[in-house]
Amino acid sequence: MANNVKAMFEAEFDKSIKLLTAMSRDAHLHELMAKAVYQSVTALRSGRKLLFAGNGGSAADAQHWAGELVSRFYYDRPGLPAIALTTDTSIITAVGNDYGYDYVFARQVEALGQAGDVLVAISTSGNSRNVVSAIEAARAKEMIVIGFTGQSGGKMAELCDTCFRVPSAETPRIQEGHEALGHLLCALIEAEIFPRGD
Repeated sequence: MANNVKAMFEAEFDKSIKLLTAMSRDAHLHELMAKAVYQSVTALRSGRKLLFAGNGGSAADAQHWAGELVSRFYYDRPGLPAIALTTDTSIITAVGNDYGYDYVFARQVEALGQAGDVLVAISTSGNSRNVVSAIEAARAKEMIVIGFTGQSGGKMAELCDTCFRVPSAETPRIQEGHEALGHLLCALIEAEIFPRGD
C-alpha cells in the first residue's frame, strides 16, 4: 500500500505542477486575466456586482470566490458586492421544483442581475445545462459573462465575453486550474480597487 500511495502522490503532484507551470507561461491566459480584471473592476466601480454560479466543486469555487471579495483576500478593505447563486437552498429547491434544475441559476440571474453586472460561470465541461442557461439569461440582461471551463470550452466557449479554458481534460486538473485563476482574479480585483501604495 505504501508504494501505491507514494506512486500516486508523486504522479498527481507532477501533473498539477506541469499544468500550473504551463498556465503561468501562457500569454493568452495573461491577456484573458487582464480583460477579466478590467471587466470586473469596471462593473464594481459603476455600482454593479458579481454573481457566481457552478455545480459541485464549481459551486464550492463560486462560494469561495464570492467570500474572498465580500470579506477580504490579502488585506483589510471595504467589502465588494459578490453573490454566490449556489447557497440559498430555498430558492434552489423552489426553482428546481417549479421550473426544473436547469433553471436554478438562470432564475436568480433574472431576479438579481442588472445590465453591467458580471456573471462568473464555472463548469469543468463547459456544458452544464444550468450554467449555460444562466449565461443565456445574463446575456439577455446585458451582463458581462466571465467563464471558467476546461480545454474543450464546451458550449460556454462561444457564449462568454471572457472564457478561461484550463488546458486539461481531467476534471481534477481543471478544478485546480480554476482555483489558481479564481484566486488570482480576486487578488487583482482587490489590488486594483484598493491599492495599498506599498
